[in-house]
Amino acid sequence: MNTVIKATASLPRLIVRKSNLYTSAQIVDADGKVIAYATDKKEKGSKSEKAFAAGKHIAEVAKKAGIEEVVFDRNGFRYHGRIKSLSDGAREG
Repeated sequence: MNTVIKATASLPRLIVRKSNLYTSAQIVDADGKVIAYATDKKEKGSKSEKAFAAGKHIAEVAKKAGIEEVVFDRNGFRYHGRIKSLSDGAREG
C-alpha cells in the first residue's frame, strides 16, 4: 500500500533517508524547497545514537526557521531502529 504524504503551506514534510552508514533528514515545504537539513556523519556512537542526534539537530534548525509542526515522511522505511530514533530526537528537540 503506497500512501502519498503531501506537504501543505502550514505543515512541511520531514523526509528521512538512510544508507548502510548514515541517516539524514530534511524539511521540505509544499513547493519542494528545502528549509532545513541534518545528517549524522560527524556524530559519534551507535547508528541509533547518531540518528537521535541528527533528529535533535533538525528540530533546532526548524525552530530557528519558525517551524513548529511537520508531517513525518519515513520514505518507506519501517518505523523502528534509526528511523524511530531520529523521530524521537526530533520530538525531543
